[in-house]
Amino acid sequence: MTTEQTTENTVTNKVVTLDEPIKRGDGLITEITLRKPSAGELRGVSLVDLANMSVVALQQVLPRITTPILTTKDVASLDPADLLEIGSEVSLFLVKKADRMAYLKG
Repeated sequence: MTTEQTTENTVTNKVVTLDEPIKRGDGLITEITLRKPSAGELRGVSLVDLANMSVVALQQVLPRITTPILTTKDVASLDPADLLEIGSEVSLFLVKKADRMAYLKG
């Protein structure tokens, strides 16, 4: 399940509720907030790989744009369904606003 926060029709954050929470210490992470990355946060990552939801690309970018901050180990241990949902949301951040709105309207 995801929710979005918008500013003048620009998606800036997405909250993803995990099907399988991440165990960290004595606690559980049940939801992740994704923040739209800036160009600098995408350094060293192929945009094509990120748009294709490459696990390696996601492991590089997610620690830069998640709250709470996910580590590479956290990303590697995600349930595949959760990783796919998170990757889908990240790939939507890469799409122009007009295209994203057309996609979301269906």
